[in-house]
Amino acid sequence: MVTLLSLVVCLPAAYALARYDFKGRSLVRLSFLFTNAFPKMGIYTAMAVIFYKIGLMGTFFGVVLVHIVNTMMFMVWIPSGSFRTVHIQQEESARDVGASALRTFFMITLPMAKPGIIVAALYTFLGSMEEAQGSLLIGLPNVHTMPSELYGIIMSFPDTAGAVFAIVLLVPSVVLMIVFRKYLSASALSNGLKM
Repeated sequence: MVTLLSLVVCLPAAYALARYDFKGRSLVRLSFLFTNAFPKMGIYTAMAVIFYKIGLMGTFFGVVLVHIVNTMMFMVWIPSGSFRTVHIQQEESARDVGASALRTFFMITLPMAKPGIIVAALYTFLGSMEEAQGSLLIGLPNVHTMPSELYGIIMSFPDTAGAVFAIVLLVPSVVLMIVFRKYLSASALSNGLKM
């Protein structure tokens, strides 16, 4: 859910930052780093106060919002770099032969920026999967994620339970890294799709 919503919210922002020159663009780009520039617990506490006032404490949507805030940097910065690697002349050529702006985006720009988008989605998924502190603070007592459950389970089980649960969390990460390994190289990220 977090990965899909992040794609919907952040890809337009990444495209705008890559393609349009507007006043304050550098500040907007820098603002996406703020969530990783400060201690997470301070951000979560501030969010908890706001979420309590608007009724999002202990809700699934509240936990999703916490996860999206954590992953916005990946979902804006990496695709923005990928969109910048798509030459504007390729988009203009498609428009010259009659393609609409939307068709140009989906048929030219998006496929060429796909490696960066996949890497950003992968980082978002894995980052959301391991997020525990924000899920505990915002989600409890109603919403439980696997990492937040591990805090309680590890204390209740034998010493070896921690290692077993760590492997359970590690397996999806390793599988995803293997499946998408061709997109994780530096050249794939910097070059986009070759024509």
